[in-house]
Amino acid sequence: MPICAWVLYKTRFGLRVRAVGENPHAVDTAGISVDWLRYKALIMTGFLCGIAGSYLSTAHGAGFIRDMTAGKGYLALAALIFGKWRPVPTLFACLLFAFTDAVQARLQGVELPIVGVIPVQFIQALPYILTVLLLAGFVGKANPPKAIGEPYIKER
Repeated sequence: MPICAWVLYKTRFGLRVRAVGENPHAVDTAGISVDWLRYKALIMTGFLCGIAGSYLSTAHGAGFIRDMTAGKGYLALAALIFGKWRPVPTLFACLLFAFTDAVQARLQGVELPIVGVIPVQFIQALPYILTVLLLAGFVGKANPPKAIGEPYIKER
């Protein structure tokens, strides 16, 4: 994460990637290929996702199984929104969601004082309940990059 944040905020490539996300027409006016820059960013994210997938299938689960992510992509997207598209707050949001995931793994089948044994399904839903509560109540206004998900058509 520190390397990604450094690349995004301290290099010319990171400045260009952020500019393409906000205003691709301005980047095109500066003479930079918007399509090629987006492809380079996509290649880098594909590489990072490949590293994450290899960790998930070898180190974390010791084998590839169906649905091994178990909704982690949803939590990652929620962490990105909760972190307002900034690397460091997103890291802390990911750590918070990972903590709730670890808590739900620990609390399954444990008898709690006063409450007793809570059903496993409710315990497993804890990270997702926290995600919905945080996004609905505490995020405020989280503005994504203006040109995210929009194809760039060069004007002639």
